[in-house]
Amino acid sequence: MRTHYCGDLRAEHIGQTVTLFGWVDRRRDHGGVIFIDLRDRTGVCQVASNPDLPEAFEAADALRSEYVVKVVGTVNQRPDESLNEKLPTGQVEIFADHIELLNSVGRQLPFPVSSLEGETSAREEIRLKYRYLDLRRPQMQANLQTRHAVVKAMRRFLEDQEGFMEVETPILTKSTPEGARDYLVPSRVNLGDWFALPQSPQLF
Repeated sequence: MRTHYCGDLRAEHIGQTVTLFGWVDRRRDHGGVIFIDLRDRTGVCQVASNPDLPEAFEAADALRSEYVVKVVGTVNQRPDESLNEKLPTGQVEIFADHIELLNSVGRQLPFPVSSLEGETSAREEIRLKYRYLDLRRPQMQANLQTRHAVVKAMRRFLEDQEGFMEVETPILTKSTPEGARDYLVPSRVNLGDWFALPQSPQLF
């Protein structure tokens, strides 16, 4: 299983054997050595593969953007000429001993997801249709992390400082038809009655 997250690797990990999981952010072939930028929700780290290990090298050669992979390798110091001060992981790279493809991409992506692409020019309806891809982009990841931190701080303050207790509102309630299809769940204790997922959460 995973030993570290991609964005957590630093110089103090040099010499350690690590296991990483993530998406292929970018693949570069530099004349015999293949470099993979591997991304997860914590950041990006560089993975290097060379022909000395044919099995790993062949796997790296077949990778493309957004493929999901498992990488096992050793953390090495990057050469001085390839240090990347813009990345928290820019001092190190992983020399891949084993690369396992967990999932591939069957067709061209509707818009770039790479952390190097910046803001996307894709229309909003396309982004919403492929929401699972849009949420991988760094900007969207940052939004989710910020929202998580704000809500966590609010709840911690209300609980620790004000003595609040959180009580959840019902998930299943009386139906409020508004033209859209309802998701219905039959009641076991009241034969013939149904619960519906609310279309109007503002009721609460």
